[in-house]
Amino acid sequence: MVDFASNGTTARGYLAAPEGGSGPGVIVVQEWWGLDSGIIEMADRLAAAGFVALAPDLYHGELAGHTEMDKAGELMTQLPMDRAARDMSGAVDFLADHDSTTGDGIGVMGFCMGGMLTFILAAERPDKVKAAVPFYGFPTGDGQPDYSKVTAVIRGHMAEHDDFFPPDAARELEAELQRLGVDAELTVYPGSGHAFMAPHNALGTQDQELYDRIWPQATSFLHEQLD
Repeated sequence: MVDFASNGTTARGYLAAPEGGSGPGVIVVQEWWGLDSGIIEMADRLAAAGFVALAPDLYHGELAGHTEMDKAGELMTQLPMDRAARDMSGAVDFLADHDSTTGDGIGVMGFCMGGMLTFILAAERPDKVKAAVPFYGFPTGDGQPDYSKVTAVIRGHMAEHDDFFPPDAARELEAELQRLGVDAELTVYPGSGHAFMAPHNALGTQDQELYDRIWPQATSFLHEQLD
């Protein structure tokens, strides 16, 4: 765990570095459970793929168990979005300035709620965020970011059977991003369910075959954009 500056205060996050000690920086944005074992494992997997990964703790120490969906929903609903934006922005600056971070710009990978926040961070920090990989999550309803500010290349991975983030809405967002000139592709995978990448399989929808197919694509994309 590391501490980093966040708009005049301090935030925390989990930092994972590759065996070689250095690599491109990637922010990992949590699901609604919090900074749990699944997000820590994804950060470790990014480190194994050659990245310096930082997962900020947006709930500031609070956590929901994988059987506590009501608590997870409450934590997500009660999360002050302005604070989350500041913490993610602080994480970007910390990672960009870290001695282990190499390459040009920062990547962002997020899951579920973190997928939604990935788009927001890309719009908030176009100066640093050059690549974004959101999984089964994107902004819906009120509070949409200004997508015209996005300069990152976006490669999103969405679920077909998803009541949280419906595939039709993902396709509409992809069209809107492309209309604005953003290099964005949001792929909807037939037969997949929400959280198909999750190591903990809390929803019973984890798809190992799909994970094995997508993960090399996602890490290769990040290396292409950031190395």
